[in-house]
Amino acid sequence: MIGKAERGPVAIEAIRNNKSAYLMAVGGAAYLVSKAIKHAEVVAFADLGMEAIYEFDVVDMPVTVAVDSKGESVHNTEPKKWQAKIGKIPVEVI
Repeated sequence: MIGKAERGPVAIEAIRNNKSAYLMAVGGAAYLVSKAIKHAEVVAFADLGMEAIYEFDVVDMPVTVAVDSKGESVHNTEPKKWQAKIGKIPVEVI
């Protein structure tokens, strides 16, 4: 699954239960993502057009693992890491 937005608890649970992953593409990088797709095939819901479910063959697609097969989401883990780092940076009040 590839998208641009955060996944909710139900989706994360489904990803974990199916030992899958959610890949996140950077907004605005559609051109780069599209160039990585070498072949596309509709596998379900063809009547939905662009919202159909596709299977892609890709090479060097610029995406990041946002939710891994264990259900760990970067939307949960990374803000805590950055808050800890930023909290250690002295802030000068002008």
